[in-house]
Amino acid sequence: FLFDTFISLIKKGKGANLVSVMPKRPHIPPRAKVSKVLVLGSGGLSIGQAGEFDYSGSQAIKALKEENLKTVLMNPNIASVQTNEVGSKQADSVYFLPVTPQFVTEVIKTERPDGILLSMGGQTALNCGVELFQRGVLEKYGVKVLGTPVESIMATEDRQLFADKLNEINEKIAPSFAVESVTDALKAAERIGYPVMLRSAYALGGLGSGLCANKEILEETANKALVMSSQILVEKSLMGWKEVEYEVVRDVADNCVTVCNMENFDPLGIHTGDSIVVAPSQTLSNEEYHMLRETAIKVVRHLGIVGECNIQYALHPLSLEYCIIEVNARLSRSSALASKATGYPLAFVAAKLALGIPLPEIKNAVSEKTTACFEPSLDYIVTKIPRWDLDRFQGMSSEIGSSMKSVGEVMAVGRTFEESVQKALRMCHPSVDGFVPHLPLKKPWSDTQDLQQELAVPSSTRIFSIAKALHGGMSVDQIHQLTFIDKWFLHKLRRITQMDQHLANYKSSTVTKDLLLQAKQDGFSDRQVGQLLGSSEGACRELRLTHGIKPWVKQIDTLAAEYPTMTNYLYCTYHGQEHDLEFKDQGIMVLGCGPYHIGSSVEFDWCAVSSIRALREMGKKTVVVNHNPETVSTDFDECDRLYFEELTLERVLDINDQEGCSGSIVSVGGQIPNNLAVPLHLNGVKILGTSPLQIDRAEERSIFSRVLDDLGVAQAPWRALISLEDAFSFANQVGYPCLLRPSYVLSGSAMNVVYGEQEMKRFLEEATQVSQEHPVVITKFIRGAREVEVDAVAKAGRVVAHAITEHVEDAGVHSGDATLMLPAQSISQGALEKVKSATRKIAQAFEISGTL
Repeated sequence: FLFDTFISLIKKGKGANLVSVMPKRPHIPPRAKVSKVLVLGSGGLSIGQAGEFDYSGSQAIKALKEENLKTVLMNPNIASVQTNEVGSKQADSVYFLPVTPQFVTEVIKTERPDGILLSMGGQTALNCGVELFQRGVLEKYGVKVLGTPVESIMATEDRQLFADKLNEINEKIAPSFAVESVTDALKAAERIGYPVMLRSAYALGGLGSGLCANKEILEETANKALVMSSQILVEKSLMGWKEVEYEVVRDVADNCVTVCNMENFDPLGIHTGDSIVVAPSQTLSNEEYHMLRETAIKVVRHLGIVGECNIQYALHPLSLEYCIIEVNARLSRSSALASKATGYPLAFVAAKLALGIPLPEIKNAVSEKTTACFEPSLDYIVTKIPRWDLDRFQGMSSEIGSSMKSVGEVMAVGRTFEESVQKALRMCHPSVDGFVPHLPLKKPWSDTQDLQQELAVPSSTRIFSIAKALHGGMSVDQIHQLTFIDKWFLHKLRRITQMDQHLANYKSSTVTKDLLLQAKQDGFSDRQVGQLLGSSEGACRELRLTHGIKPWVKQIDTLAAEYPTMTNYLYCTYHGQEHDLEFKDQGIMVLGCGPYHIGSSVEFDWCAVSSIRALREMGKKTVVVNHNPETVSTDFDECDRLYFEELTLERVLDINDQEGCSGSIVSVGGQIPNNLAVPLHLNGVKILGTSPLQIDRAEERSIFSRVLDDLGVAQAPWRALISLEDAFSFANQVGYPCLLRPSYVLSGSAMNVVYGEQEMKRFLEEATQVSQEHPVVITKFIRGAREVEVDAVAKAGRVVAHAITEHVEDAGVHSGDATLMLPAQSISQGALEKVKSATRKIAQAFEISGTL
């Protein structure tokens, strides 16, 4: 502002009056006069719409309650944190109803809110709000849409309106035509020229979109898209261009702040939810950065956005040519990432802006030193990598494109790209050591794999193919020609490969301190280094500590240490000379859930948050470790200290050693922290709740089954398998079908009902792959059986509370896929008593203290 004023003064020449060049004080509309606000949630989780909306909705409710407003929440997702019905941070009323115009209308009639928030529930809430507006429901009941006007929302969602709006300010979009039939789509493609990109209006996660190289593919894609949306956009393909995103906030007084800019590792053509993303951008020139920033502000102002907005660009890699891909006038997955990457509470600020509060009047609750009218400055690099579970669906292609397939994501923080990307790869899957030429779970490469084809076609495993290519001697130029990934990223990845190959020439007895430190600064884990040195993870850790090599704890403070501030957002790095804070109080460590994946979703975030809040109510200091940017547990005010770090033995021990934690809770984050219970215990970490040794007995299928036999608890015939012949022998003895059950897995991973020898051979190989250290158990599968579940809480083996649910489907459908009834409806009282008795015996046998 001061610089712009100075330039204007100079341009006017001698005698110019300072007042004449000062901008006029903008007219600030009065704050929204509302007393009760209806917040629309996102409903059940789906691909493209996951836990980020639980986070954004929870923050919005906090912001509204801080302004002393009554809040009404509509969200049928029982696993979400925001639907908790008690607590100072929760809504005053919660309706577990579908977020559809019909049900929202009924809630409006009952609650009579005078304001509604549409931007915190993803595409579901946005589409519902637009329909309510078009039907006249909001006007009829006097409900004001807070934040961005509905007309502006429609202008960003309707592809033709969006193109028209941008043309008004001479902004560039790809040549395109909005159509409503397959015939018109084919005509549009002929005019533009193949290949073309097809996109759906009012769609989530790129649903219905796709790259069409010819008439046949376009016809097939358009037919599918028009089933889900009445309008589709046919546009010129910009494949190979860079994809860049900006997160912008704007208030009613026209103040604009660009909170974060992010660059996709993958070129345009892959949905941003399926792309590796870095923040801040690494390959943009200063001119490119500011050109896109100024455009973002220009577009947001023209569209009349009030609150938060995401704008996506395609940028030509060799020129300043760019096109605007789309604008999201709501909170999104990118918003959650930007918020956690910068420490700027986007959803909280957006909710305040929706009430008409100007940015300079909103305090940044994270730094407590600045207002929200302040652009964050980063002195670190954030890398986001998606988590796919495509292997869980038989026949599903691993190829990725413009329609999103990932189910979760991780966020890693480091001082260099090398450090950040290696951390992110380990976070994404516990079986991955870093940037290595191996697939997750050490799965073998396909015999028919063509490496060049694997590089040229984007897939969920392409990053490992790049590692394989670099290890095989392929040049950066060759990989760039096949992938269109910027050479800056590829040179950084080659540097990791070179360090990997260099370390392999040493042993534990010959490696130098400087080389070991350099490897750690490049993001290598102790397990990774140990394997390269022909040693173990534990031995490498001892060697590292002997040399005094420890990670430094740094803050995510939004200010890049420009101002003295203390925040609770922390990360570990080997680039540094001192810690950013002191370690005085012994807190209790809570391990989070890691990335959402099939079987581990927002319900584990609910468990972690509930545990954290209970500990804080008891006056306990909490130290949370998690790396999922979509979660409420990684929110700025949920815990005393938050480490955005790996859920690995190495990193948890590092944090525990530094913090001196009085105990750790591993039971509220799902399978990933649960698998760390025994290793942490063996390394001297105090595990609160059920003993790790008892956890190990319960997780190990064969031991668990023997305990049930000893207790006299009825179970199907079983056997711990030693060989394939052993499996055939058991199956022939009891008869097919049989159930294969690996140990230490979540959501029935590699658990299958087997009906014959061919299936037995195939599924047993899969089961031993995911349960390599523990025997696989086979049991007789009982057809037509009813299935019930008991969820209980026990103290020192004594059950103190329980609930029994009944499956609608017969046994054989995983509980995560089954329809449940509470209380049980068709189970006799006698059977229920037997279930309770068995539960009490099991709790006592395993000395359960906590959940079971």
